[in-house]
Amino acid sequence: MSVIVEAEDAALVIKVLQGGRVLGYVVIDSTINGHSYGGLRMLPDVDEAQLRAAARTMTLKYSFVGRAHGGAKAGVRGDPQAPEALRMDRLGLFGQAIAPLLQQKIYVPYEDIGTDHRAIRHMLKRAGVRVKGHVLCGSSSGYYTAMSVKTCAAQAMRHLGKKLSESSVAIEGFGKVGAPLAGLMAETGARVVAISTSRGAIYAPQGLDTRRLIKLAQQTGSRVVDEYEEAERIDQAALFELPVDLLCPCALGHSLNTGNARQVVAGIICPGANNPITPEAESILFQRGVLVVPDFVANCGGALGAPMHVALVDPEGIIAFMDRHIGGRLAMILAEADQRGVMPKQVAEAMALRRLARLQQTARHPAFSRRLFWAALALYGRGLLPGRVIKPLALGFFEKALAEDAE
Repeated sequence: MSVIVEAEDAALVIKVLQGGRVLGYVVIDSTINGHSYGGLRMLPDVDEAQLRAAARTMTLKYSFVGRAHGGAKAGVRGDPQAPEALRMDRLGLFGQAIAPLLQQKIYVPYEDIGTDHRAIRHMLKRAGVRVKGHVLCGSSSGYYTAMSVKTCAAQAMRHLGKKLSESSVAIEGFGKVGAPLAGLMAETGARVVAISTSRGAIYAPQGLDTRRLIKLAQQTGSRVVDEYEEAERIDQAALFELPVDLLCPCALGHSLNTGNARQVVAGIICPGANNPITPEAESILFQRGVLVVPDFVANCGGALGAPMHVALVDPEGIIAFMDRHIGGRLAMILAEADQRGVMPKQVAEAMALRRLARLQQTARHPAFSRRLFWAALALYGRGLLPGRVIKPLALGFFEKALAEDAE
């Protein structure tokens, strides 16, 4: 086992080799007080460029929602469908190789594509890191990510003078984000007409039964497209060309590229995945008049909703919070982008980077109220403070944190 550390484009890249072959990478794009956060994925073709882009997105996402976290991303090469013992062994070896990063919290991982909280806990244990109960909170992150995608989709529709409740939706990827997103879309009255998994895609112009789809996916995983028989089976690539109002890429990066951007029919793209659109494809879509919601804005819900959930904010409060703050900020971004004649991502990135600079500065000397709240939340996580002390303070804390970091 060997570890190679390189600096490239202001990012720190840690490459782990096993027997001369790449086992995995950690990419640290930014730090705040020496710490960075980001998901750890397992895929057969994990590569450095992919992770650098994803780590940058994490920097922008955390900054956008006012969280004092640096951005990072990590990946282990392996088959996420392999037997559990093999997957856990690869993750354990990777954790041992990057143990100093994990022990000092230079990199703090959480679940991502191909991993779950049990896998992350196992890796941390092999690296000699004790995990407290509140640190890994299961799969709620995917639900809250889906929630922010829905919020941003509704705002994008309003921007164009349309209603989400009257729209048709295609969702690429039916996993941790795509499945709950389908349910949330259906609750608004939107018609989910197509979904895809790694095994293919299905299409029903009249609409899919999302409740049945979600139940089937829980039972069969990616084979849900095989089991749902009341829909037309189509190629994965054809999903991007369907005559829908809204397209939500919730799978892997760069699924929209120069090869298919000109065939997109949807008027709005609202991503649940990080980096689903190449920069070249985004330019093509912009020139064609397709409204693309910046990925780190649309899918920021996990970075915001998960800690609110841990802090005992009820789901209704989180929904209302996202509608006010995330939906409201997107409205400003879209209005400024229209006024300047630029892509929304240009406006959102500039906003996030300005906030990053402020967060890095204020994190050195955080306000007493902020330090007190996080200390109290840590005590609650260890069972040393009752939840009734935290809950009344939580929503006000997040409101204040966003107001302090706003422009």
